Amino acid sequence: METIRERFRYLQDPHLVARFQHFCGVRGTFSRSGGGKTADRTQPLNNGACRHHSAGDRDGGTAAVIGNGAAGGETAGGVKPLRKNSLTGDAGQEFLVENRFLYYMFTFGTELGNESFYITFFPFIMWNVDAFVGRRLIMVWVWVMYLGQCTKDVIGWSRPASPPVVKVEMFYNSEYSMPSTHAMSGTAIPFSLFLMTYGRWEYPSALGFCLALCWCLLVCSSRIYLGMHSVLDVIAGVLYSVLILLFFLPALDLIDGFNLSCRFAPLVIISLHLGLGLFSFTLDTWSTSRGDTAQILGTGAGVALASHVNHCLGLLPDQTPDQLPLAFPALSAGLVLAAVLRLVAGVLVLVATRALMKAVTIPLVCRVMGIPSGDVRKARQHMEVELPYRYIVYGTVGFNVLFLVPLLFSHL
Repeated sequence: METIRERFRYLQDPHLVARFQHFCGVRGTFSRSGGGKTADRTQPLNNGACRHHSAGDRDGGTAAVIGNGAAGGETAGGVKPLRKNSLTGDAGQEFLVENRFLYYMFTFGTELGNESFYITFFPFIMWNVDAFVGRRLIMVWVWVMYLGQCTKDVIGWSRPASPPVVKVEMFYNSEYSMPSTHAMSGTAIPFSLFLMTYGRWEYPSALGFCLALCWCLLVCSSRIYLGMHSVLDVIAGVLYSVLILLFFLPALDLIDGFNLSCRFAPLVIISLHLGLGLFSFTLDTWSTSRGDTAQILGTGAGVALASHVNHCLGLLPDQTPDQLPLAFPALSAGLVLAAVLRLVAGVLVLVATRALMKAVTIPLVCRVMGIPSGDVRKARQHMEVELPYRYIVYGTVGFNVLFLVPLLFSHL
């Protein structure tokens, strides 16, 4: 038992994360006399980048570069500005990148678990590949992410300590760490996609499995590279996701059938997703994960409602068993152009929907709840604002993904 505990402590050690970052060419500049506190002000550089000043620069201390770079950031990699947390305003610390290829590769890898990817990937699957697979994939994504976020709040482990870890990303730094929900989605989405399409579409199974594995490994390793998770967080996320899939995938037919054909499905869908959101907001104090959870639940509710409406109206019918397996059409310039045009036009509709609903919902909810709307960041730290805002906005977006946009395509 003691050996197992020792192994867990080793996998959770932030120095293990720091060594991986060092191996990949990430160098962090920390203050020798400032206790490792990170920068809180910035100064523009001639090349348009932003150089962050550490506590050592302000207080007369000496800046120390963790790695082989020189203090002050004079290396070929330069100083990389960080993406601030849009709600907390966390700015992060300066860091140096000596291997740009790995930096961009892992940045791409972590984007495979962010909103900008999902708002294009899921619609692409639904509009250009297979709506049946797309709506079920979103069901898996919703449950995996919801359980992951709630588990984070119950366990309450903090992110890896900095220093020694370099926080290459700050956007999710206010959330808890265990398990990694990026690792969970990076496992559940590609392997669910593989399992749902295997036998339904004609393609080499070995190719599908290898692509799913590469996707999973890229997302998981990116979270360690960016300093967001320990190795233990990532491993736990992968195993937790596998456990959820073992129970949830066999129930997909039953759940999907209920959403499509039951007369009470709209009421159950709305109340269930809203109730889950209310429950998640009671688990811990406010953080950005509260809004993320409501956003995921709203999207899932919107897509499920659209599935029910489509079924009632006879729109987007599923393929019959005699039409399977499906074959991919021959790749041509016309096919690619049509797919790109559908994606661009559809995403524009979704972006417009989100912007319109956001502009309307936040002031409306603030007025109803009696909360000042002058400072949107502070207003959204209230559950009474953040939950209905995210739920309504992304519920509408999810509904339009599977109902409005395909309906518009059918009339073009």
